[in-house]
Amino acid sequence: MTNTMNPAAQPEPADAQNPAQEPVQFTVEVGPMAHGGHCVAQHDDRAVFVRHAIPGEIVVAQLTETGPSERFLLADTVEVIRASEFRRSHQWKIADSLRAHSFGREPVSGAEYGHIVLEYQRRLKANVFRDTMVRVGKQNVDDMEISVEGVEADGAHGLDWRTRNTFVVSPVGRLCMPVHRGLNPVVVRNVPLAVPQLDALGLWGLDFSGAARIEVTTPAHGRDALINIIPRSNVVNSKETLATHVENWREAVSGLPQHVSVVVSAPAGKGGRKIKVTQVRGQSWVAEDVASELFGTRSFRVSGHGRWPAHRDGPVTLVDAVMQAADAQPGQTVADLYAGSGLFSRYLAEAVGADGAVLAVEDGVATSQDASINLREVPQATVLHGNINRVMNSWHRKPEADFTAGGLNDRQVDTVVMSPHRKGAGKAVLGRIDQLTPEKIIYVSSDPASLARDTRRLNYHGWVLDSVEVYDLAPDTQHMESVCVFTKP
Repeated sequence: MTNTMNPAAQPEPADAQNPAQEPVQFTVEVGPMAHGGHCVAQHDDRAVFVRHAIPGEIVVAQLTETGPSERFLLADTVEVIRASEFRRSHQWKIADSLRAHSFGREPVSGAEYGHIVLEYQRRLKANVFRDTMVRVGKQNVDDMEISVEGVEADGAHGLDWRTRNTFVVSPVGRLCMPVHRGLNPVVVRNVPLAVPQLDALGLWGLDFSGAARIEVTTPAHGRDALINIIPRSNVVNSKETLATHVENWREAVSGLPQHVSVVVSAPAGKGGRKIKVTQVRGQSWVAEDVASELFGTRSFRVSGHGRWPAHRDGPVTLVDAVMQAADAQPGQTVADLYAGSGLFSRYLAEAVGADGAVLAVEDGVATSQDASINLREVPQATVLHGNINRVMNSWHRKPEADFTAGGLNDRQVDTVVMSPHRKGAGKAVLGRIDQLTPEKIIYVSSDPASLARDTRRLNYHGWVLDSVEVYDLAPDTQHMESVCVFTKP
């Protein structure tokens, strides 16, 4: 019988010559919530960032890590001395810090707000967003009246929303969740934050030995499911070993329902920058249906490693927000940067009509291919695969050239829609956007810190933040999405 228990949950006997050190614990009163899911406290004249606490609580914190030069400490809450009125029982046992530490292990990451009632989670997120925009983005605090809007279907609990889930794999091949900044992942048998379709697959007992990670896509508004297996480096380094594991994985998933596709994604060529996808069964993408009451229903092809909102209702929420913010008119030209699979481009192309143009710029190979397929029915949309900065540089150098030849076809860009990666757009890209002189910029962000840095850079070029909407598309976590509109006075 295979032992599926997590080795990290079993305490190792202390070596006689190197006895196990007792964990360092201290009692603190925690202050405000900071970006990253930590509450700020003070201990021994040093800042302590405490996870799994709520502002105003008095807790026993256990040291987990020391910052650079020991200037600050990182800690987990292991006991609550004075609880907040907004504390609740955690909805995911292995993510519950109090329970986990009582069993001698760390909680899994990915549900760091799970001990907080949902409405108060959103108040905390609003505070974090405002404070980050003021402190990092240098915005006026009086202009930052922020509220975080939830999805009605999430109810009071905020469960069953996640359509994209990534697992690490134990030495015996079982799916695990990592712990925050830790080395000992925990075997899982359910994910309460995930849509029910994940549990229905029955993956928990399958043997994925040889894999480093497993990415599972289970669309709530689609027809398919996709398992993407990422092998360990030692497996990839040998063609024979990789081939053997592929056959083992093929056998392991043979009993899954027919609508479940399985692929293996491994680095190919020098440097490992290119990815070779091997289809074990089915296809390498899923179909996602987006049904907007305001802008219609469309279907999209999304590859397994393509960017797509993880919340089941994230796509329609963001489409409605972006479309209303952009207010694209017939005949206009819109640049959709970091376009992904073409989610916004499809709706924008219909808004600008046959006389307009949408330039969907995406640097991912598979994602660009998805966008090309998703935008086939709207010929006014052109997909441009390449580095965002280089594509815009070409626009500036030869604006008279056709779109496919690197130009703007002598058009003026009216609106820029951008949805950069978590690290943000950066100085160079924002400078190129400013040179396009659009009427407005719609910035979709999943990280307040990078948004704040980019806001400061846009302010330098004379752009001002006109409006911001923040959405809770990741309940029980620290994450949030925002849609910002920038204009020049």
